Amino acid sequence: MSSSWNVQANGKKARAGNRSDAIIIPSPVINYARPNLHVGTGLSAGPADIWNPDKGFLVQSINPESYSLNFPTTGAHNLYFDLLISGVDINELTWEPVTLGGITATVTNVVANDRWIPQEDKGEVVVRVKLTGPDARNQWPNPNPNPIVMPQLPQTFELVGRDINTGDEVVKYGFELRQWFFPRWGDLLRYDRYSEASAWCNGLGYRMPRVNDLTNTICSELTGFPCIYGVRGAKPWSRTSFYMRYIGAGFFTEWGHVGYYADANFIDAKPYSVKSYWTSDEVGGREGIYRFTVASGDNDEWDNYGNVFPVQADVGVYTMCTAP
Repeated sequence: MSSSWNVQANGKKARAGNRSDAIIIPSPVINYARPNLHVGTGLSAGPADIWNPDKGFLVQSINPESYSLNFPTTGAHNLYFDLLISGVDINELTWEPVTLGGITATVTNVVANDRWIPQEDKGEVVVRVKLTGPDARNQWPNPNPNPIVMPQLPQTFELVGRDINTGDEVVKYGFELRQWFFPRWGDLLRYDRYSEASAWCNGLGYRMPRVNDLTNTICSELTGFPCIYGVRGAKPWSRTSFYMRYIGAGFFTEWGHVGYYADANFIDAKPYSVKSYWTSDEVGGREGIYRFTVASGDNDEWDNYGNVFPVQADVGVYTMCTAP
């Protein structure tokens, strides 16, 4: 990028001098932060000023004092999202990784071919942000794991794209991570009873998630256990038993089907497999205590993104841990 470009990181247009014949040059602007777009249309779409079904989350703030309004507020090891930038050749930008509280955000240029990329955008080079941090893969088989490092949250990340030739700041994106997750067993189709899942998370120094840590579904009429049990997801509530895409209203709500992210170790959409994760929320039933689970995906028979299911504690379900 030539140093003669008069660009700004705040998204305003720049004019070269005060001449009446000056050419207005588009300023580089980050328009969207794009995670998995799957289950983001119709009733699952967030408000139009927050979510675009074809592009992802709209940038909510360019002010460092309110980066907390931007996606994401939750994270997990090897999850990633794309920054959709206009007004600049992204190949002329360089980004430094940012490490805070034990979590690193690394920015690279990639060819976007993930399964959720709209056909018209497939094959385009985009700026991709990848999160890395605490993970417990090496302790999956251990029923009595040793504590692992816990990230110090919340942390506010600011990613700065600089001119590759001059080092000048061109564009930036900020977000505040407030919660961290990781799974057990990855995509191995290995289940845990509730007591096993709880003991594993606690042994690592983490906790089981609650329903409102994962989804913003308002109820689960479709499961046969109606809303009278009073367990609902985070606000603002979805209009259905599926989640509604929103910032700060649950892990699945922000990231979509987490099994679709390469190398993130969450369960993928395998046919006929249970795709629900334990939570610590409970309710009494005819046969004792039920623990609520939250579904992360679909199978060949039905969709259940964000649905909440009461399950007996001795049934095998997937395990996920979170902090704080």
